[in-house]
Amino acid sequence: MYHSTGNAGFSPKANGFIERSILGAIGFIQGTVSNDEIAAKQGFLQRRDPRYKSLSIAILLCCVLASKSTIVLSIFYLAGITLALVSSINIGFFLKRTLFFIPLFSFFIVVPAIFSTITPGEPVFAFSIFSNHVSITRQGLGSALIFFMRVLASVSFAILLVLTMRHHVLLKVLRIFKAPQVFVMTMGMCYRYIFLFLDIIQKTFLAIKSRVGFVSSTKAGQKIAAMNMAGLWLKSYRMQTQVYDAMLSRGYTGEPKVLEEFKAGAIDGIFLTFSLFALAGTLWLNRFFR
Repeated sequence: MYHSTGNAGFSPKANGFIERSILGAIGFIQGTVSNDEIAAKQGFLQRRDPRYKSLSIAILLCCVLASKSTIVLSIFYLAGITLALVSSINIGFFLKRTLFFIPLFSFFIVVPAIFSTITPGEPVFAFSIFSNHVSITRQGLGSALIFFMRVLASVSFAILLVLTMRHHVLLKVLRIFKAPQVFVMTMGMCYRYIFLFLDIIQKTFLAIKSRVGFVSSTKAGQKIAAMNMAGLWLKSYRMQTQVYDAMLSRGYTGEPKVLEEFKAGAIDGIFLTFSLFALAGTLWLNRFFR
């Protein structure tokens, strides 16, 4: 049992900030990982056969990676937004997940490439830093923009696939396309029990708060956090053994079993054909770009 040792240390305001940060992070992870509500809608992508949809989006990703034109990449990104709209995905929800994090991070990575020291070429804007002449080149700007647009369009198509397909269906599709069994099994286990451990974290935090109140010092707070991290690790270790034994007793052999049967229609074939034409058109257009 934990005991509060005094009134000094973190203030109620600081404690509220910590609580909001932990619960906000947990809520964000739950909202990011859980996509069953969107996948259950009757949108365009949700109604497509998972095998054809996965293959089509994989081909569109190849188009994005092969394209050498910012105009073509912009068209693919707009196509991703259009697919999100016709798939009943809230456009604000979709844009927040495609414009931030990975694309924004990639933007900061590629910024040095716009300077003449990295990418020589035709100067667009020149300036001096500590008597060193530096310029931003047209070639550098073009390369950086292409890289950013590739990441943006790729993330959009990947998110569309994940949002419009239930997790167990995605695992079955991966096995159909000969993904390693161990890889699929690990993904399934991680997904199933991430929510359980998030719930344990929430309950642990609530138990600490109800018994301790405000942490008296940084050292005491670190001790409480370390003890609970160790407890969570031991609990997860015991649980994985118990769960695996229970699965074996019920006939589990390592192969995911999904009762849902796949059935392809004419629109699925059209969608796949369109993706192949898009790939052929992208490769043909690349002849006109350097």
